[in-house]
Amino acid sequence: MIRSVVLGPVQTNVYFIINDATKECVIADPADSPEVIIRLIKENGLIPAAIILTHGHYDHIAGIAGFLEGLKDEVQLPIYAAETEKRLLKDVDLNHSLMSYGRGITVDADVFLKDGEEFEAAGIRFRCIHTPGHTEGSCCYLIEDMKALISGDTLFEGSIGRTDLPTGSMSVMRQTLTDKIMPLEDDITVYPGHGGITTIGDEKRWNPFLGGDF
Repeated sequence: MIRSVVLGPVQTNVYFIINDATKECVIADPADSPEVIIRLIKENGLIPAAIILTHGHYDHIAGIAGFLEGLKDEVQLPIYAAETEKRLLKDVDLNHSLMSYGRGITVDADVFLKDGEEFEAAGIRFRCIHTPGHTEGSCCYLIEDMKALISGDTLFEGSIGRTDLPTGSMSVMRQTLTDKIMPLEDDITVYPGHGGITTIGDEKRWNPFLGGDF
């Protein structure tokens, strides 16, 4: 199952991708308030196994350091990100942390993923799909067994992520939507970085940025 909590100044969705059999979980984009994330994990008897990042903007990474510090005596968690996001994760100007959050935030991922690369965490199989446009290294994570896509700020319910921030590009986003999002099956549930949960099928039908001119 996938559960979520909304955290941080711009209401970021933090997801817990849970292996129901073992209670292990993968945390997607620990955005803020690490104490809340830790409390929810403990209250629900979850066992954290990994962190996955859809991209490196401050509002998706600000809770990581505190989260890892809070669990350092219990577990060591690998952090996964797209290899093309290395630059933004380490640059406080590119990831807007210094300007928007008031302090510089950087992240060292443990595993940098290539486009299409698959990996297993918490007994769950993930596929990294590079989806540049919002940032040069944005990615989505497809979980085929759950028919789920952790889409970050690439695809929202009825919209897409902005492309006017550093390393973003509208022309690249158009190509991403055409090549990477449109081919996905309609019955895949989309878990975006902000806003409500949707499906690929609904977005193909109603999202003005998919399948049309913009």
